[in-house]
Formats: sequence, C-alpha cells, structure tokens
Amino acid sequence: MQEMLKDAVRTKTYQSVIYKNPFLFKDKVVLDVGAGTGILSLFCAKAGAKHVYAVECSSMADMAEEIVKLNNFSNVITVLKGKVEEIELPVAQVDIIISEWMGYFLVYENMLNTVLYARDMWLVKDGLVLPDMASLHLTAIEDADYKEDKIEFWNNVYGFDMSCIRKQALSEPLVDIVEQKQIVTNCQLLKTMDISKMAPEDASFTAPFKLVAERDDYIHALVAYFDVSFTKCHKLMGFSTGPKSRATHWKQTVLYLEDVLTICQGEIVIGTMTVAPNKKNPRDVDIMLKYSLNGRHCQVSRTQYYRMR
Repeated sequence: MQEMLKDAVRTKTYQSVIYKNPFLFKDKVVLDVGAGTGILSLFCAKAGAKHVYAVECSSMADMAEEIVKLNNFSNVITVLKGKVEEIELPVAQVDIIISEWMGYFLVYENMLNTVLYARDMWLVKDGLVLPDMASLHLTAIEDADYKEDKIEFWNNVYGFDMSCIRKQALSEPLVDIVEQKQIVTNCQLLKTMDISKMAPEDASFTAPFKLVAERDDYIHALVAYFDVSFTKCHKLMGFSTGPKSRATHWKQTVLYLEDVLTICQGEIVIGTMTVAPNKKNPRDVDIMLKYSLNGRHCQVSRTQYYRMR
C-alpha cells in the first residue's frame, strides 16, 4: 500500500485530475472502487463531491474509515467493507466511478471486471469513469546480461543439464524496470480500451504488431507497458508506465524470446500477441506470442507461450 501511495506518478496524476477539474466533482456522488486507504475518496471529497462511497474488501477498509474520521470527512465519505459485487450501495445511482484498477501488464490481477460491474450496476447515463482510457504498448529490447544470467544459466549448472527449468523461466514474464537505452525498436500500440463503453470480454484480444529496428542490435525480449488517460478533463491528463517515462510501481513486463534476434536498422519484427485470462485461474494471464524476422543476418519464425501468475 505504501509503495502505491509513494508512486508519485500514479498518486499525483489522480490528485491533479481531481483538483484541477473540480467542476467534474462538485455536488456529484462518487463511487471509489477498491479504495485502499481511501486516498482517492479524500481527494474527491476535498474537491467538493456531494458524497463518496469508498468500497474496499480487505481489512484496509477499517483503516480507511479511521483515516476518513481523522481528516473530518465522515459526513462526506462512507466506507463500505466488502466486494463491490456483494455490497448494498445506499444509493441507486452514482455520477462518477473512480478506481486505480490497473495491474501489471495492465490486465494481470486487475480490478477491471469489478469496475465494469459497478459501471453497469450504478453509473448514471453519461456518468464518468475515471480513468476512461487505457492502452497497451509493445517494444523490443537488448538484454543479453540478464538473459544470460537468469535464463541461459540453467543450460549448464555446475556441469549438469537443468534446461527444463530454463523452459519454465522463459514462460514467466518478468516485471522489471527497463532502461531507455535498451530499446532497439519503435513502440507499437497493441490495444486501446474505453472503460466507459467496453465489455469484460474486450480485455481478451489478439493484436498484430510491427516493430522496426532503429539501429543494428540484438533483440532478447519484447517489453509491454500501458498508458492511462483521463479524457474528460479540461485538458487531457494521464500517465505512461513505459520505459521512456518516469518509473512507476507497475514497472514494465518483459517477455524473453527463445531466440536472440540479430537485427539491422530498418528491419522489421512482425507478429501477433494474444492475451486472455487463464481458464483454470482467471486471475492469471495467458499470452501467446507469434513473431518472425526475415533479416539479412537472422531469419526466424516462432510461437511462444507465457503465463503471468
């Protein structure tokens, strides 16, 4: 929780959205989905919301209630402990739903379905969902040192073949900070989600990509990250979790490739990425990556499967 609050990119963006657009919140009824400490609810109350319902299913709800009292907002903020899908909201409708629902890789262990449930259940016609747009992006990086150290290591462990573990290590995406200088290609938009209109099944998708090398280099991994936008503000606001932006607690998601791609400037890695919840455990995310490169020094075509768990 502290890590999230101290994530200045995340918390300050929400704070700016609310404080710089009080006309959106004045005299409005707000629902805060997955409220945690209640920080977003406090911002909304301070910006002039008529009432805020802060829903939190963990024991943090008790702390949130205490925090609301400490800051003299008990008359404006009601903390409701429980799952959004199971609580009784004291009002029939709300004007705004605000939530920090995004997970790693945007959709891993996220609360998107909960936000969509709340939207369909309580949001007034033409009400606001904040943030209302999210997009997933892809790029490619050089990462020889890490791949050698953490993945190729298993091919020869003190003289023994443990390559079966290498296979598992490759199939698990790594959440980590990628340095800007590692990026070898352009960044490609994979998927845009309009949270105010989308259906839950829209979070599963297959998207094509085309990554063009900006220099001669080697590609060891593809990297996914997301951006979120608040488009209903007076001025467009939002943040990116990409490697060219200030680091956030979401970092980036690194998908190591079976092959090392030797790529020349201007050559193109083409492919598709398929993303869907795991059938046995919907909190996990299955990713299928198909990629090919037909370059001067490297010709490769492969399909790899990953699971975020």
